[in-house]
Order: sequence, then C-alpha cells, then structure tokens
Amino acid sequence: MAQWISTFPGYNWLLTKVKKSFGAVVREGPIPRHVGIIMDGNRRYARTHNIELKEGHSLGFESMASVLELLYECGVEHATVYAFSIENFKRSSYEVKWLMDLAKSKFKQVTQHGELCEEYGVRIRILGNTALLPPDVRKVLNETEQITKNNKRATLNVCFPYTSRDEITHSIKCIVNESIKQNDFIIDQSTIDKFLYTRDSPPLDLMIRTSGTYRLSDFLLWQVVSSDCAVVMVETLWPEFTPYHMAKILLNWGFNKYWYGSPQGYRARGQPLPRQYFENEDEDEGEDEDIEDQESSDRDLDSLINDEDDTMTSQDSSDKEQK
Repeated sequence: MAQWISTFPGYNWLLTKVKKSFGAVVREGPIPRHVGIIMDGNRRYARTHNIELKEGHSLGFESMASVLELLYECGVEHATVYAFSIENFKRSSYEVKWLMDLAKSKFKQVTQHGELCEEYGVRIRILGNTALLPPDVRKVLNETEQITKNNKRATLNVCFPYTSRDEITHSIKCIVNESIKQNDFIIDQSTIDKFLYTRDSPPLDLMIRTSGTYRLSDFLLWQVVSSDCAVVMVETLWPEFTPYHMAKILLNWGFNKYWYGSPQGYRARGQPLPRQYFENEDEDEGEDEDIEDQESSDRDLDSLINDEDDTMTSQDSSDKEQK
C-alpha cells in the first residue's frame, strides 16, 4: 500500500513538508539525543514478496535514508545503525559479495549526491572491525569519513562490520596497551567507555529493532544497559518501516519522558507516576511532615479527653457506692 501511494505525483514533496512540520512539533518536547537501530527483516521481506535478496537489501537502504531524515529533522543528534554483523560473513559468498558491492555503491552515492549529509550537516563514522573488509570497500568507507568529517550538526554511526563482543574485546586490548605504558593506569567502567567505538557519541537513549525478533543480536550490548535507554521492538520488517512508524516511537518516547521522567514510562521502584511527583520533592516532603505532626497532635488531644472522661466516670461511680 505504501509503495503504491508513493507513486502519486507530488508524494515526495508532500512527505518532506510533513516531516518538517512534525519535526518542528517534536522539537518542542524532549527528544532522544542518540538512537540505535537494528535494521532487521530485509531477507524475510524478499522471501515473502518473491523478490531477490539484493532487492530486499536495496529497499532496506531506502528505508534507512527516509527514517534518518526524520530523525535529524526532529533534532536527534546521533544515530547508530547496525548495517553488517561480523557473523554475516558466514552467509553464502554470493550474498556477502553482493552486500559489499551494495555498500560501495551506496556510500559513493552518499558522498557524491549526499543531500542528507549536506542538509543536516551529518558526519558519517564507520564503527567496527574494518580490517575484515576487502581493500576496495575499506577505501570507499575511508573516503566517506574524510568527506563528511567537517560536518558538526549530526552524526551517523554505521556499524560495518560489527558485533558488541568484538567492540568490547577491542576496548580491553586498548586498555591493556595503555596500562603497559602507564604504571598507575586505573581501570573501571568509564575506562572501557573511553575505548569503545561509540566513545564520541552520547549515551544511548533509544534502541529500536524491527521484524518482531526479540533479541539484540550482539548490538551495543554495553551501551543499552543504561537505565535511561528505552528498548522498542516492532513487528514491521525493515523495508516496510516508514517515517510514520518512527514518528509514533518518538512521540511515545517523548510522552513518557515528559510525564513520568523516564523513557520507559515508569520509575525503577514503582508504578507510573504523574510528572508532578518528580517536582519540588523537598516541598512535598515538608508538607507530609506537617500533616503527620498535626495528626499526632490530634491523637494526643483525643487521648487526653478520653482520659478525663474515664476519670469523671470513675468519680461518679465512687459517689454512688458511698451513698
């Protein structure tokens, strides 16, 4: 249905207008600074629609460009996409070769006709173990980073090829090398953060996975454990994931952040609370103490009155006995 509508004259112009209007509205509220996306479902989409796998991956790239445009329009500063896992090298040589060719052509397209990078000032960074890539692919990726390195408004981290285990291993190796150079080198969690591929990006605020698969697939495992990171799983396959789906997720994230103080929509120790519960906590505590003091005074007064009544009753009873 969405592809059929996209063939209408003026569709792209109207979609751009809607994105800009929506972005202006969303920017008035809280927005995530860093969004991670597991773009899953290209192969399943190709199989269910009886098209070649490479066509499914091509449609997935188009979805990525459209969704990223909305994110940057809404004010998201950093986006990290899972483009290629190290585990994907285990696929057939034909598919791996075609994916490498697709990467080269798309990155060349971005650098030569990079409307997205130019309009939003996007810097592209390649995260992962690039030593595993063919030399011609590495060359194109390096050129892409060099061409966009002076863009400062937003960042696109492309994980290619990547796994979180490899990233953490890389970080530990760097730490070991530094500790050899410095005898008093202190190692803690922040040290590992400093040597991760994502060290130049802020903490992860929102993680999205498409295709209805409920796992993280070795993507940003260290970064996603933050209590402020919301994880959203959607049933939609990635080629069918549109800016409309992303808009709903951003609105829900902003709503929860605004009203509950948490992107998940609840406090860590209890049920959802209205936003006012998180404001003026000191004043609220003082009011509670005043109420407790007043209730205590009322109880003391009632007790005193009851004691006096008991005394009077005892005195009357004694007088009657004497008579």
